[in-house]
Amino acid sequence: MKILFLTPYPAGEAPSQRFRFEQYFPALRERGIAYTERSFLDLATWRILYKPGHQAAKIWGIVKGFGRRVKHLLEVPGYDYVFIHREITPIGPPVFEWIVAKLLGKKIIYDFDDAIWMALTSQHNQMAAIVKWHSKVASICGWSYKVSCGNDFLCDYARQFTPSVVLNPTTIDTVHLHNRTNPQTSEKVVLGWTGTHSNMVYLASLLPVLRRLEEKYDFTFRVISNQDPQLDLKSFDYVPWQKATEITDLVQFNAGVMPLEEKISPLSLGKCGFKALQYMSLGIPAVASPVGVNTKIVTNNVDGFLCETEEDWYQALARLIEDAELRRRLGANAQRTVQERYSVLSNTENFIRLFSDAGAGLPPVAATSAAMPATAHR
Repeated sequence: MKILFLTPYPAGEAPSQRFRFEQYFPALRERGIAYTERSFLDLATWRILYKPGHQAAKIWGIVKGFGRRVKHLLEVPGYDYVFIHREITPIGPPVFEWIVAKLLGKKIIYDFDDAIWMALTSQHNQMAAIVKWHSKVASICGWSYKVSCGNDFLCDYARQFTPSVVLNPTTIDTVHLHNRTNPQTSEKVVLGWTGTHSNMVYLASLLPVLRRLEEKYDFTFRVISNQDPQLDLKSFDYVPWQKATEITDLVQFNAGVMPLEEKISPLSLGKCGFKALQYMSLGIPAVASPVGVNTKIVTNNVDGFLCETEEDWYQALARLIEDAELRRRLGANAQRTVQERYSVLSNTENFIRLFSDAGAGLPPVAATSAAMPATAHR
């Protein structure tokens, strides 16, 4: 079997790629399945994509991306499956997808982990929404052999166009990456949030809660991101996200927050709970809004808290600041939740079955570290 992965971003760089399919590559190799990953953007363009300026370089990078895709099409006939993450090109109609499915007759595995069909337009980005061609998601779903979605909301959308939909949650590698535990012994509690700049809008709802907490407690509110949100808080601390230190930085949190609001953006329902999963995998209780998949990942007062009102958020965070034993108990339960339901180990067979008619006849996974018991290490 040979699989061609067509991705938006360079290999090993984007979280959606790393945690949805790239971390399953060792399992493919163990089963003798060959694969190749080809990205639309080159590394130079990716590194400036979200930085201000560099307009000419960004445009040239996109032009080069289309040229790369033409070359990639020439490779398609040599593969049994074509795995498409989000889209083959970031702008324009699904011409490349149509060629792969209809002209070349290849089996497409179409994967997405956000509500990418939603065009949230304003007077400032109407042209961008038109160029993005959000409606192509429906077409690609209909042409695909299987559609792989990160949560039930996304699956329900895809089932409008094909019955071949697989719930494939975003997962955590609890053996090789998220394999540490916060012992909850720090003298000063660190409440934290991690994510990209595009999701910082949700932090606004927490500012009144954090200011109330600052009146009573001495704590740090730390943000790990690719941009500094410059929050007006006495407790605020910013740490630039770096791949090399992401786990070391994240494990310093004593509790992690994931606020979402559907009224701010209906895209909230498409989120796959990755922030909460990252916190929980490291023994860190997650405090989250009861929106979308969060209600399935977090069990209130068992492995974290689900908070709807400002008072809910205040009481939950105050309890976690005050009670180290509570943090340890919830954190231990959180690690078990991830290991049993949202780890690479627990989901490997589900992922491999994407490339099989019925999930039968695949060679067994080798007895290597990928098949080790899910344990978290200090």
